[in-house]
Amino acid sequence: MIKEICEKYNRVYTKDLQVRMYGVTDRQICETIVNELKMPISINEFEKQLGDLAEKLLPSAPLQKGAERLLTHLHDSKIPTALATNSTEQAVRLHATARPKLFGLFHHKVSVTDPEVSRGKPKPDIYLVAASRFPDKPKPKQCLVFEDSSVGVTSAVEAGMQVVMIPDSRLDREHTRHATIVIKSLMDFQPELFGLPPFDDTPRRYSRIEENPP
Repeated sequence: MIKEICEKYNRVYTKDLQVRMYGVTDRQICETIVNELKMPISINEFEKQLGDLAEKLLPSAPLQKGAERLLTHLHDSKIPTALATNSTEQAVRLHATARPKLFGLFHHKVSVTDPEVSRGKPKPDIYLVAASRFPDKPKPKQCLVFEDSSVGVTSAVEAGMQVVMIPDSRLDREHTRHATIVIKSLMDFQPELFGLPPFDDTPRRYSRIEENPP
């Protein structure tokens, strides 16, 4: 979506810029791109165009492989989950409308535009707010986070939580070192490593996991 807007104004959304924008808020993306690429439109206009494209394309965006399997397993195992995202409430609503059954598996959802969230990732606010809304009010160290961006990992670590990272292939290893573990796909996640009920549909594949120090 961002690349499409940039190309319309003869600007190049480079791979380096893409990596830097991975996981940050939509507003931060708009500010950075408009300023660094010297876009001939305002930040607000860029944000509006991005929102219009998101409304059209987000509902059909593909799921990360293994996401539905994991969420269903945790739900069936009575392990409550929450969505904590740097996306806006509008974007979350678009996704939820397209996949009501899947998004209904979350106990609750916290977006960057939530009234209780004063700062987006990489600050810890979103994860702390999300944890506070579970009925049993778990301590941060009892929470397990799944992240695909270094911004999100930093947020979760700052919140005092454990993090399973499924990094984008474009990220340097340096951006993954703060995660508790790094896996190539959610299909490789082993719940029992964190005291959770194991999957019963596939054999374990220990060789695919890289362990990092907390």
